[in-house]
Amino acid sequence: MFISQKKGKRFLLGWLVLFIISATLPSCDQSGPQQPETSVAVIETVSPPAATAVASAAPIETPISPTGTQETLTSDERLATRRAFREATLVAAMTLTGTPGAEGSAPPRGGATVTATFEPTVPVDPEAMVPLMDMGESTYFGFEGGLYPGGQNEMPAAHAAEGLRRALMIQPLDVEGRPNGGGNYILLSVGLSNTGMEFCRGLGVGHDYLTPCNPYSFMGQSAADTAVNHSELVILSGARGGQVGTTWDSPDENNYDRIRDELLGPLGHSEQQVQVIWLKVVNPAGDRPTLPSPDADAFELAATLADIVRSLKVRYPNLQQVFISSRIYAGYADERGEERHPEPYAYESGFAVKWLIEAQINQMESGEINSLTGDLNYNTVAPWLAWGPYLWADGTNPRSDGLIWPESDLAEDGVHPDPSGQTKVAEMLLAFFKSSPVTRCWYLAAGTCE
Repeated sequence: MFISQKKGKRFLLGWLVLFIISATLPSCDQSGPQQPETSVAVIETVSPPAATAVASAAPIETPISPTGTQETLTSDERLATRRAFREATLVAAMTLTGTPGAEGSAPPRGGATVTATFEPTVPVDPEAMVPLMDMGESTYFGFEGGLYPGGQNEMPAAHAAEGLRRALMIQPLDVEGRPNGGGNYILLSVGLSNTGMEFCRGLGVGHDYLTPCNPYSFMGQSAADTAVNHSELVILSGARGGQVGTTWDSPDENNYDRIRDELLGPLGHSEQQVQVIWLKVVNPAGDRPTLPSPDADAFELAATLADIVRSLKVRYPNLQQVFISSRIYAGYADERGEERHPEPYAYESGFAVKWLIEAQINQMESGEINSLTGDLNYNTVAPWLAWGPYLWADGTNPRSDGLIWPESDLAEDGVHPDPSGQTKVAEMLLAFFKSSPVTRCWYLAAGTCE
């Protein structure tokens, strides 16, 4: 049987992880079925968004300025803080089964010894890529699934209530940002080629912003839907090919000037009118490790996303809501030798989005700032964050709602969606904005938010 070099590396990694886990656990009688048992480890959390859990593990504090930028840390210090967080998280995630009462012996690097008890999890193949929304009590290398905290797919009540409050604040504004019944509010897409293709049309590279979008794209379908608010809502595509996360992670990035000068300005709009954003980005292509490595791409993407949402709030001061989606399936890219973001990077990008949103939820509940993502207070430096449609499914294996990604939905490179794939995402976006209790009142002409 042929195994590609990349898959071979992941195969060996899986065996290495199992060897490390087995070497650290006490021997047990294998004469009968073994049930997962509670274990104790020297760390306070198994979930990256729990900021207080890693406060003792991180050797350096991470102050955030009102503009979302690091005030006192050098880039090397910031990376050191994030790595300490990841290593602490990894220790917790890999100490999920064992003997009740057993304690770990090695504290996170640079941190104090803190003992915490973990609940049992359902034993699964640690490399099995199950859609986050379908994971239930299972984990991925020890990392919890679900779109929201606690393995749930529904946002916590307090966060939902804030989203509703933000939705009701969205209103027509003039170009100076003042309430005006004759003004507009803007839904803007931010991201790279896939984002632009699904939201509007083509690769989004050097296109004429004033040309109508393809009818099967989200903007095309929205324009044709008579239920959508066409008098006050303006939908614009700011995404462009090749514009990965690091081209959006500072308010000074050229992308924001491009949107202001080439899109908003010529149409008679301003940054003051942008109030809702759909965000979908990836990190630059590269040979980064995957989970459960403490240097995994998913951790770095979560940190990049945090920088992006703070930057968005600086450029768009009236921004109320940001809906984030992770990537579509990319398994065919791996089969075709495409090195740009194949699996499991696409799948693991969902964890980055999950961790970002959980970090905000946890911060607003506890007041503690997450060491990986930094300050996400939606009353000061960030907009309110939530999932947009979750787009990933395991190829032709249907997820619980029936979504699949056959090879025919992807372009030749296996990374970009072809028109049928673009249509699929557009339909999911349309259904989301028409049905969500925190979007209906501003997306639909006669919708209500409740």
